[in-house]
Amino acid sequence: MKTETWSSRTTFLFATISCSVGLGNLWRFPYVAGENGGGAFVLVYLFFVFSIGVPLVMAELAIARRGHASPVATTAAISAEESGHSRWQIIGWMSVLAPLLALGFYSVVGGWSLDYLLQAASGAFVDADADRAGKLFTNVLASPLRMIASFSIMVVSVAIVVGSGLSKGIERIAKFMMPALFALLFSLAIYSNIVGDSARAWDFLFNTDFSKLSANGILIALGQSLFSIAVGTGALLAYGAYLSDDISIPQAAWAIGLADTFAALLAGLVIFPMVFGSGLDAGEGPGLIFVTLPLAFSVMPAGQFVAALFFLLVFLAAFTSGLGMMEPFVSWAEERKTLSRPKAALLTGALVWVLGLAAVFSFNIWKDFTPLDMIEQLRGLTVFSILDYVVSNFMLPFNALLIALMAGWAINSERMRQDIGIKSDFAWRAWQLSTRLLAPTAVTCVFLFNVLD
Repeated sequence: MKTETWSSRTTFLFATISCSVGLGNLWRFPYVAGENGGGAFVLVYLFFVFSIGVPLVMAELAIARRGHASPVATTAAISAEESGHSRWQIIGWMSVLAPLLALGFYSVVGGWSLDYLLQAASGAFVDADADRAGKLFTNVLASPLRMIASFSIMVVSVAIVVGSGLSKGIERIAKFMMPALFALLFSLAIYSNIVGDSARAWDFLFNTDFSKLSANGILIALGQSLFSIAVGTGALLAYGAYLSDDISIPQAAWAIGLADTFAALLAGLVIFPMVFGSGLDAGEGPGLIFVTLPLAFSVMPAGQFVAALFFLLVFLAAFTSGLGMMEPFVSWAEERKTLSRPKAALLTGALVWVLGLAAVFSFNIWKDFTPLDMIEQLRGLTVFSILDYVVSNFMLPFNALLIALMAGWAINSERMRQDIGIKSDFAWRAWQLSTRLLAPTAVTCVFLFNVLD
């Protein structure tokens, strides 16, 4: 049982929001919105966040607070209490292993942002053309030692903070980094709208033309909405275990959903005015941040300074999300009683580092190594791509589906309502509709689409 609790509701929200506001908001949301019609995609995304995502956040936090233990111990205990068996413990294991695997490749992307922060500060983007911008990223990927250095800094830093514990580590960082992250986002959004093409960016993000949104885009919006707010990632089950009874779970869930959505929209208002103002393509894909934006920075007033601030923002988002990814495994390892928390964090960091090495080599030494060609869905994928595919397309949606089924159907209804703290009958019926029907149906569609595509 966890004996520590969050020092305040504000601190808990800072930590959880900073965990959910990660590269999914700053890196993935802008380019998937760009690829799927802009405003129509955003509207569907918002609908899914508040109709499905927020109710599932409530479910995870309630389950975690009831267990006051690691995701594995919590789900095992509640499963045994509610149904007499431990089948639902699979949620705990998925919530520990999925973020560990995810951090293996996520830390590499975080390392790119750190590398680009240093490049921006040194003036590497000044007067860059398309060829030079492409070569900057190619040079990063082609150098194993360079990538190892940058991602190692992130992994070691995350392990030190998590190993320091809740109050001395995660809380201290969250109190500083979450406000800093939003201050940077807001400042960059103001700057970008002043010097960039703000009219076209706002039209792109908020003018809804559903003719530009395909069925595929709707499923992408659903997946983005769920995992942007950390549903199924293990972070909520880990952080929720430290919740005290006086913190309102519905209020916290709505705050997380609103803050995460605000961050995603702000990221769009940072990136798209720059992109459109420089005559670049908003649907550039994953290269939008690391290839396209340096071109925009090269022609903008104070571009060198702004580029450094932007990649500092990206690194902060990656770092705070990394804390939430490492905590579930550390929490579980610490419960084994054979490891102190610092040693558990050291072990977890070492595992992540080894996974990260394989992900790094996927872009250079092992770029032609595709180890799982015998599996059709994984044919032709490098280690980095396999980790990304398995976690994002299988483990996270499957875990979210199981959480919806456990909360909506397996746990006693009245007990679940008590654990969440929903007082209104209407709100309770809406929550049940979401977790029992909407969420399982929607997540199953995303899961099948990802696996069968």
